[in-house]
Amino acid sequence: MMKRINWNEYFMAQAMLLSLRSTCSRLSVGATLVKDNRIIAGGYNGAVSGEHHCTDHGCYIEDGHCIRTIHAEVNALLQCSKNGVSTEGASVYVTHFPCINCTKALLQAGVINIYYRENYRNHPYAIELIEKTGATATKVDLDIIRLKKFLDESSL
Repeated sequence: MMKRINWNEYFMAQAMLLSLRSTCSRLSVGATLVKDNRIIAGGYNGAVSGEHHCTDHGCYIEDGHCIRTIHAEVNALLQCSKNGVSTEGASVYVTHFPCINCTKALLQAGVINIYYRENYRNHPYAIELIEKTGATATKVDLDIIRLKKFLDESSL
């Protein structure tokens, strides 16, 4: 029997699964908010509810950014806000290093651990803010081949 995946791998796999729901054709991102080893919210990057999706109508580009899309991290935070769930002391697992605005939102919401799978335009000020607030940013390597082998060998 294969060793079960650890918590970081488990929550990162959840973020990767969420990224498959992304509706932005430029980059698919997923985020899982976790508190006390329990998932409290998940998000992916996509349009505001009721608005056209990038995958259907193209990205709405302004200054090199798609302004149609709400980032995965913010969508997860907003889900907590809508449901009255505290994010104080939470961790986030995100498929890509958060942009500066998402970093600020996560830190302001009380997120203390940022786990990411891929570097993505890691902004120096985002890194500085994470350090100044006492939060952490940790790259998580998720071995997809091991995960696939595990799934193949399991009884799923």
